[in-house]
Amino acid sequence: MLTIFARCKVHYDGRAKSELGPGDRVIIIKPDGAFLIHQNRKREPVNWQPPGSFVTLEERGDILVLRSVRRKPKEVLEVELEDVYLVSVFKAEDYEELALTGSEAEMAEMIFNNPGLIEPGFRPLFREKDIGHGIVDILGRDESGNLVVLELKRRKADLHAVSQLKRYVEALKKEYGRVRGILVAPSLTSGAKKLLEKEGLEFKKVEPPKRESSGRGRQTTLL
Repeated sequence: MLTIFARCKVHYDGRAKSELGPGDRVIIIKPDGAFLIHQNRKREPVNWQPPGSFVTLEERGDILVLRSVRRKPKEVLEVELEDVYLVSVFKAEDYEELALTGSEAEMAEMIFNNPGLIEPGFRPLFREKDIGHGIVDILGRDESGNLVVLELKRRKADLHAVSQLKRYVEALKKEYGRVRGILVAPSLTSGAKKLLEKEGLEFKKVEPPKRESSGRGRQTTLL
């Protein structure tokens, strides 16, 4: 992974055109071809090219030019290096994929493994079930055989979550008659609670699962 601290100009030609005048920036080039240019403000890069781009360094008179080319669609990003302050190369070994903990997918898995978290006799049947009006997180039946729609939220549920659940329940009622809707989340906003009660929907407090970090593979020194 190559990092360059430099005063530079930036030219982009692709789906649009842009010019960025001289300024001090951080340039990051990753082994997969990703090319990022950061200014001293904001989180997002001011210019970038995605993984798969091809990066070269050219001499144009007295100026060094970094050139990143994306083939499809054709996009060219050129950086004229006017003054280079620091160049660092880091051979990073990282084979891990991001694993979200406490995600809605993990909540669904937890409920499938332990349906009693919702209520005694609950039987989950489908996960991420497409019903034509959206994707139901979990579709199941209660101990009386009624169809049950679960809408999962890993954080405090709001009015939008209730509206989602209402839409799914109403769509299924046209075909199945009696359908229960349960919003599953760690907590509710006051507005969501009032709307649930008004629409005859239910709430079940469930915390998303938590996983302890193993701490493996952490680099402790830079050589």
